[in-house]
Amino acid sequence: MKFSKTLIAASLAFVSADSFAAAFQLSEQNASGLGRAYAGEASIADDASVVARNPALMTLFKDKQLSVAAIGVIPDVSLEGESAPAGIDESSLDDDSIAPSAVVPAAYFTMPYSDKISLGFGAFSNFGLSTDFDDDYAAGQIAGKTEIFTVNLNASVAYKVTEKFSYGIGLNVVYAEAEIVRHLGETPLPYPAQTEVVNLEGDDTGYALNVGLMYQLDENSRFGFNYRTETDITFEGTYSSTARGIAERSGSVDITLPAMAEFSGSHQLDEKLGLHYSVAWTGWSSFDKLEAEVGLTPEQGFEKTEDFSDSFRYSVGTDYQYSEDLLLRAGVAFDQSPVSQNHLSISIPDTDRFWFSFGGNYAIDQQSNVDLGVSIIRGKTQNFEEDGFEFESEGNAVLIGAQYNYKF
Repeated sequence: MKFSKTLIAASLAFVSADSFAAAFQLSEQNASGLGRAYAGEASIADDASVVARNPALMTLFKDKQLSVAAIGVIPDVSLEGESAPAGIDESSLDDDSIAPSAVVPAAYFTMPYSDKISLGFGAFSNFGLSTDFDDDYAAGQIAGKTEIFTVNLNASVAYKVTEKFSYGIGLNVVYAEAEIVRHLGETPLPYPAQTEVVNLEGDDTGYALNVGLMYQLDENSRFGFNYRTETDITFEGTYSSTARGIAERSGSVDITLPAMAEFSGSHQLDEKLGLHYSVAWTGWSSFDKLEAEVGLTPEQGFEKTEDFSDSFRYSVGTDYQYSEDLLLRAGVAFDQSPVSQNHLSISIPDTDRFWFSFGGNYAIDQQSNVDLGVSIIRGKTQNFEEDGFEFESEGNAVLIGAQYNYKF
């Protein structure tokens, strides 16, 4: 019985629908921006969550700020088998629930240190995914379970150069865990479909810097820019394979989490109406291949070409001061996929996505307020082939977020 290294490599195709941003990137760092489809995130200073998207904005706060948020991701991702190798019924490839629901939490704190210096701290996530097929899924060697979980701890400082210009810098400590499980699936071999071919899990800690700029054109217009460096992660842990008769041995996988940049503008058109927009870039071209080592001998390592391309996200949103206590929000966005048609995978096929968002902020009193936001995300239908199987996939989602903000 022979299992090729390309099978193991295919099991690490980290492209996800659970995150519902390009590849396995997360946009959900707060609930206040969710209602605008995250338009204007580098220029609008809603609350302490500016730590995640542009620390320079902290200089606009005169008080200490605390924000705690949770965003629920409710995916609707389906696969339909179009064709399969001989002996496998293509209908056995159908699956309408391959991405589980998840909650993305975040918390932030900012404080003015002096008239010119502000400090901030945050805990959030920029990357994550989760897909899970049944253990006896017919195409088990390219399906199974794929999870990546990251926590970003950030400490930032901002400096007000003038009344119009500020800059900020942050240090990010990124903890990441990954788990990949693949099963044998339907084959002519005398083994159950749920037999494990690959079981890889590991973790690592990486580091990144982010810098932000803010320019106040006048009392009604503000621009912002934020850049975040790449993060190198080596998932070091264990590898096992029941099908290959391998118990537990050391294994590692190298990936580079991409650099990101965002330019935003915010304009107060009148006393009630505001306009916000963003262009965000993600340097996915750094994710050109996956390299891994299994065991101690070089021939047990493998390499898989991913060939991602840099991607852009475009968003525009608005807010309207409906009453003294209630601010309404709405926005749309287009999220470009970095994955080429030649590298689509059912774990999962990434796709361009459109966001349609709405939400609001309600002031409880002078010190506290709450944000609610909802985004409806629609992905394109994809048709592709992987390892002799042909699929049609569709991925949509609903995001629901809530956030509590307190100043003191």
